[in-house]
Amino acid sequence: MIPQIKKILYATDLSKNSSYAFLYAVDMAKRHGAKIVIFHAVEPIRPYLIPEGGVQVYDMLNREKEEERKIDIEAIRNHLQAFCKKAETELGAPCLELISNIIVRVGYPPAEILSVADEEQCDTIVLGTHGKGFLAHTFLGSVSSSVLHRTRKPVFIIPLPSEKTAVDYEGV
Repeated sequence: MIPQIKKILYATDLSKNSSYAFLYAVDMAKRHGAKIVIFHAVEPIRPYLIPEGGVQVYDMLNREKEEERKIDIEAIRNHLQAFCKKAETELGAPCLELISNIIVRVGYPPAEILSVADEEQCDTIVLGTHGKGFLAHTFLGSVSSSVLHRTRKPVFIIPLPSEKTAVDYEGV
């Protein structure tokens, strides 16, 4: 027997074309009576080599940027809510009603996707891939490939369209 899908994790990199994969998540949620958790991972800033007491200077810089990071995360969360509202024009209501949570975290995307999928008790994961042909695994397909190989949950990897056929939610 196939397990029921009650909660879907939609992971996005916020690219213009990633909205295409969202259409699949919404369609799946409507068909299964499921909820969607929207997730975005912000890669952490790597420390730079700063001469003479660099660690202390770096720690100070990180503390000052913590407030900026909170503001950025809130802006991303607002962007995702606006994106969902705009998607309703194409998908029809109730896009916002399907969303159970919007999560933005700082961390390595594959690890954070897997962590959120477990924490939120998601039954499946939907994400897009930019991978094209031979180099798909090496470059932008590496996040989707890593998630696929490290989870026991069903993963739907949606090949994202070219710029010519992209769903345009950039103005959100």
